[in-house]
Amino acid sequence: MTGVGEELNQTLERAGRVADYFELAELMCRDALGREESCGGHFREEYQTPEGEALRNDQDFSYVAAWEFTGDGNQPKVHKEPLTFEHVLPAQRSYK
Repeated sequence: MTGVGEELNQTLERAGRVADYFELAELMCRDALGREESCGGHFREEYQTPEGEALRNDQDFSYVAAWEFTGDGNQPKVHKEPLTFEHVLPAQRSYK
């Protein structure tokens, strides 16, 4: 039952949560498609070494991204915060 009158509509509440997950998934895809690299669990065939390993691009993509909601129907805005490494530097991995 979906609720009546002043009762809590649990079906509507769950639908709202699903919509939130779809919005999050869209942002994750938008962020991944904008990264011209392969790094960690993010692998793109067009960005790999001749041996088939992930090809990093730390010069252009060493940042944390936070996305801002700009209103219904508008594109979200990305805010980037550069990452700095002092003790352990990023390095190309090889799984061979």
